[in-house]
Amino acid sequence: MKLQYSILFSGTILLLTLVSQFSYASETVFFQQIIRKQDTSRRANQVVRLPGDTAMKTIQDTSKKASGGLDSQVEYKAEDSTLVDKKTGMVHLYGKARVNYQGFELDAEYIRYDSKNNLIFARGVYDPATKKYMGRPIFKMEGQSTSLADSLLYNTKTGKGNVFNPFTEQEGGFFSGGISKKQIDDEIHVKNVLYSTCNLPYPHTHFGINITKGIVTERQIVTGPVYLEVEHVPLPLGLPFGFFPKPNKRSSGLIFPNFGEDATRGFFARDFGYYLGLNDYWDAKVLATIFTRGSYETSLLTNYTKRYKYNGNLSFRYNNLINGTEGASDYLKQKDFNLSWSHSQNANARPGTTFSASVNLGTSGYFRNSAAANTYDPRAITQNIMNSSVSYGKVFGDGKYNFTASLAHSQNTQSQQVDLQLPNFNFSVATFSPFDKKDRVGDPNILQKINVGYSLRGSNSLSVKEYDLFKRQTLNRFRNGLAHSIPISTNFNLLRYFNFTVSSSINEYWYLQTINKSYFKQENGQDLIRTDTVNGFRRGGDWNLSTSMSTKIYSQANFKSTGKIRALRHVMTPSFSLTYNPDFTDPSRGYFKEARYTDVNPLINNTPVRDAQGLPLRYSIFENGVFGGPSARKAASLGFSMDNTVEMKVASSKDTTGTGERKIPIIQGLSVSANYNFVAPNFKLSDIPVSGRSQLSEKLTVNYNANFSPYAVRTDSLGLTSVIDRYTWKDGKLPRLTTFGLSFDYSFNSEAVKSKNKNLNDLKNQTAPETRTQEQIEALNQISRDPNAFVDFNIPWNFAFSYSFQYSNPLSTTPTVTNTLNFNGDFNVTPKWKVQFTSGYDFKAKDLAMTNISIYRDLHCWDLSFSWTPFGQYQSYSVDLKVKASILQDLKLSKRKAFYTRF
Repeated sequence: MKLQYSILFSGTILLLTLVSQFSYASETVFFQQIIRKQDTSRRANQVVRLPGDTAMKTIQDTSKKASGGLDSQVEYKAEDSTLVDKKTGMVHLYGKARVNYQGFELDAEYIRYDSKNNLIFARGVYDPATKKYMGRPIFKMEGQSTSLADSLLYNTKTGKGNVFNPFTEQEGGFFSGGISKKQIDDEIHVKNVLYSTCNLPYPHTHFGINITKGIVTERQIVTGPVYLEVEHVPLPLGLPFGFFPKPNKRSSGLIFPNFGEDATRGFFARDFGYYLGLNDYWDAKVLATIFTRGSYETSLLTNYTKRYKYNGNLSFRYNNLINGTEGASDYLKQKDFNLSWSHSQNANARPGTTFSASVNLGTSGYFRNSAAANTYDPRAITQNIMNSSVSYGKVFGDGKYNFTASLAHSQNTQSQQVDLQLPNFNFSVATFSPFDKKDRVGDPNILQKINVGYSLRGSNSLSVKEYDLFKRQTLNRFRNGLAHSIPISTNFNLLRYFNFTVSSSINEYWYLQTINKSYFKQENGQDLIRTDTVNGFRRGGDWNLSTSMSTKIYSQANFKSTGKIRALRHVMTPSFSLTYNPDFTDPSRGYFKEARYTDVNPLINNTPVRDAQGLPLRYSIFENGVFGGPSARKAASLGFSMDNTVEMKVASSKDTTGTGERKIPIIQGLSVSANYNFVAPNFKLSDIPVSGRSQLSEKLTVNYNANFSPYAVRTDSLGLTSVIDRYTWKDGKLPRLTTFGLSFDYSFNSEAVKSKNKNLNDLKNQTAPETRTQEQIEALNQISRDPNAFVDFNIPWNFAFSYSFQYSNPLSTTPTVTNTLNFNGDFNVTPKWKVQFTSGYDFKAKDLAMTNISIYRDLHCWDLSFSWTPFGQYQSYSVDLKVKASILQDLKLSKRKAFYTRF
């Protein structure tokens, strides 16, 4: 492990740039001499003594003329007393004194103003009782941050002065100790100034970069020796001198690499390149990593922002990785890439218009082969799905019209299946009441309640394997179409408690491609089907009519006993619906075709194909359409659903009067539904889905779902199982369970979740989204991805777990059971040591899932962290000692063992 020498260059440049912001001037006054010469007496020539007050007094200062020729004025006040020496022109301020002069603000326990020599002097006082130096000068120049010092002297005429042992913050860094001085020509001289991101004042600072001497001008910075200092021990890491241009604007420059060795890929120079400071709104980094055995990595990273408008970042990474020795069995050459883009728009930038992007696409093996771009993020390495979305929306016409469009991408890294939506769009017209009157008085009648709307949807989609994505013939596999819909609805109340809704929908489908099927009789009795794509514009249309009724039923049981349970309340929300869909399968409409055999045998050729019930088979020419097509069969169905909520009222343990109560939700949203089609030839009743959730405590919520089939099962002589059109209860059995799911998560320490959410919100609220730095963006993303990325030493311990159980019985295959258990937690060994862990249990493999153990040590302005994946495919470890502040993010010591490294 070694500290890269290039860190000193970047740290020194940053340090000297921040030093240039010292606009206050200084001429040396040694603090020890000030204490010894402290004048606490009241000399005889101080002929005027005024009691201190909070009102500001003024005195003319003839050293400078303000604009317009008027003399400048020095404003001052003191809480203890003010003494004026008429002979010498001295003004002494005692006790929380304050002076204002031309943007220069000064507060100190003692301030002296010499009007004849134009000097302002300030210092603190030594308190014998506490043996501490109190009331240090606190000063601020116009446009600068507040600073603290032991003493200072300022010349109002020349603008010169000195500051001894200052302490000030500048853009996330702290300057302390030493002396800084401003000359008449605006040069700034510094001596023995320590720059650090540690917020402790000198001499308690844990580390820093010591500038022995330096000169800062408007255009350049010249320094003598600079060196790194840790716990006041100078280290042999530094520069003998430096000369740096200071253009006072964003500038471009080289990025120095990190060097190391990998047993598989050889020695490497990692992340060297060039930084492009393009302008105040846009920058970019071009980086590369090369290995001695032929592997290389390249990346382009860019950030952009426009205040109050938008902000975003984009990265493109490409890897050509070679593992093993050419000609050997373990030789493997892999080419991967990844493109990510994030864009967000300020809500007030363009009212009525929105644009956002979240893109993550590339080859399936990129994150696995590159250790998630060398971040070693276990969630990114093991992710199975990558999703992308770019969306645009606009509302116009006083909110009556809404247009949205999006590009979407979904990619399964295991199956390498890619689904694209290029694009989807929707145009809709807000519902309006054509029969209502603008000057209507009173409640509307049923006719006036009729609402009409319109929507237009468009889609162009593709589903393809990753390796076929960029082939020319893939363009012919896009599925596209348009769908029009006109919804019409009205609602009214009947008998006060029943809410009725009547609705209808008129739909139209437009496609540029349809299908034609050819059936061929096979010797094994199975039909061979060939599907051909027919180009050309075709349209289809359908309509439906429905009505629904819903109400609420309340029931409550009160308990008069003195127990904690006071009452149980049950709310049922039943809903009934009637839906009618006409039959659009008549071949004369042109939407459906009769399936017929194509065969050389004239006895078979052109004969109809029949389904399992012996009826002529018909297929829709819009079968592959993205929006489907007209309904296949006539439907007149009755739908039913029931939603249930159960609450318990118990005595509140926090109420001292004994009358307080609180509600505990037992069952929330337990829903049961079914549908019965009166005109279906068979299987009239649909499956019965059930879902719900129960909050068993403030920390535990259980979600569950199930699906039941009401039909019996038959097994033939060959052992094949099939569903028959016979209800199970006719055989004295309950409906058959086909799927079941159960999931819950639990945290034993709810304060940990509250603390994480609070600190995450604080981090988000530190700066507006459009002004966040890349480091802040990456920190937010890391916390969102990894629950253990947030370290809070104020929470002594936490343990949380989640469990998921899924059962499926599709009859065609054997029933499957899936169990997933994940857990994570942390605990403080000491107030400064914390241990975190993330793991799980793989029930199928009967072994622990990917496990990660992390240890953190809080070193005030430094972080020491150890991360270890002890076993599995991605076993690795890393040790990092780094400065907390992002401004010196490269000042760190690191040691890593990658999962692909053999030692």
